[in-house]
Amino acid sequence: MEEKRKMILRREDIISRLESERKEWEIVIIGGGATGLGTAVESASRGYKTLLLEQHDFAKGTSSRSTKLVHGGVRYLQQGNVSLVIEALRERGLMKQNAPHLVLNRSFVVPNYDWWHEPLYGAGLKVYDRLAGKLGLGPSRFISREETIDRIPNVEPDGLRGGVTYHDGQFDDSRLAVNLAQTVYDLSGMAVNYMAVTALTKSGGMINGVIAVDRETGREYKISARVAVNATGVFADRIRRLDEPQIPEMVAISQGVHIILGKEFLPGESAIMVPQTEDGRVLFAVPWHDRVLVGTTDTPMKTASLEPKPLDEEIEFILRHAAKYMAKDPKRSDIKSVFAGLRPLAKSDVKKKTSDISRDHVLLVSDSGLVTIAGGKWTTYRKMGQDTVDQAVLVAGLEERASVTENLIIHGGITGAKQEGILYVYGSDGAEIERLISQRPYLGERIHPVLPYLKGEVVWHVRHEMARSVEDVLARRTRALLLDAKASIEMAPVVADLVADELGYGKEWKVHQISAYVNLARDYLVS
Repeated sequence: MEEKRKMILRREDIISRLESERKEWEIVIIGGGATGLGTAVESASRGYKTLLLEQHDFAKGTSSRSTKLVHGGVRYLQQGNVSLVIEALRERGLMKQNAPHLVLNRSFVVPNYDWWHEPLYGAGLKVYDRLAGKLGLGPSRFISREETIDRIPNVEPDGLRGGVTYHDGQFDDSRLAVNLAQTVYDLSGMAVNYMAVTALTKSGGMINGVIAVDRETGREYKISARVAVNATGVFADRIRRLDEPQIPEMVAISQGVHIILGKEFLPGESAIMVPQTEDGRVLFAVPWHDRVLVGTTDTPMKTASLEPKPLDEEIEFILRHAAKYMAKDPKRSDIKSVFAGLRPLAKSDVKKKTSDISRDHVLLVSDSGLVTIAGGKWTTYRKMGQDTVDQAVLVAGLEERASVTENLIIHGGITGAKQEGILYVYGSDGAEIERLISQRPYLGERIHPVLPYLKGEVVWHVRHEMARSVEDVLARRTRALLLDAKASIEMAPVVADLVADELGYGKEWKVHQISAYVNLARDYLVS
């Protein structure tokens, strides 16, 4: 029975349980990004009755738009935030241990063009190594000019003196989010997408549940809970104002933009870390799914959006800095996709630049018992979940139980997993997809010649990963939208046919889905 639960994640089943059981949940979590999903896994793994509600799709926002790095944060070390670095490096090691099919050890090179950079960055990275302790991924070391060029063949050779190499983690963010949702279900919790929380209910001045609307049917649900957790990222203040309408903002929003280039711009397996940009940030160029991801920026934003749009100046900023370190300079016409994400930074000083605001997470409990978690980053999602559940348990007066997530293997995790082959991101589920394809061989066909995705994957996404739309498949279950926006648009009709067949929708639904996806994907193209 347990194995069967690990294979099936169907939205219809979860909605049916919501309608039939009508029980009081112990912990209800609002928000299905990294923070909410990490909290839900933490809660369910301790045996609490756990329900997660996401207004759109899992990882729709910030949590699918990261730099795809699992790291301690070299920049935070420069800022003197040693405690955050130590915590993040420890969590990096646990993340690789618990999701070995998605987290890999990536070597990074810091090219040196000035004589004083080498000892400066080398010393800093040695400290980084020591802070990682037994969970380190490999030692940093100085490398010659020749080895630097060998590791990053497109590096700008003029003035190059050598480099420093170090190790950090890399992962696929939205794929991990899907696996976390599956893990919640494996642990007898429930996580459902397209369920928007519209109100908080109270009794005696204390929150005792939420009102949620199924965005697919319009049906409203009144859900009872011992405690509600607000883990909605950049939308945290909106949920807080359902509790206290006049409350001041606690979240500062910062936009980060990334561009995707062809593999020819970074043909080796090593990534580039640029330690100092004009605005004081670091910039990364990282191999990812046979493409190159370059970013990021830090632009303060006034309002939150599910689909933030890159600014022209952000794109030019990335291209300008990439050109300083690449012999073959990338141009706008080389960009295969550009995407923006919004960081939910916990305000500590409104006068600070967003790039200077700490990436620590902050917990806040309102007078009516709403637990809000803000700030943080993907690398520390597990610890954020642990801290949030600890607080929620106190608010709800639940039986205290120890955390077990430090050694909890995430759904799909395979010890000794290798990141190779078309289906490696599915971990142990890859064999099930292969079985599905063997039963229906046409599902083994590629959807598009320039991307590796198979028709059988789409069927799997709908049947077992709660994909509900063309966008869910192309943006988050696969990474087609981010890897090549134009190709993903060309894939949309085939994906619409496959999703419609699985969900029982007709021609009108397919036409609407294709149109909606094309309109969305155009914003990922650079003219």
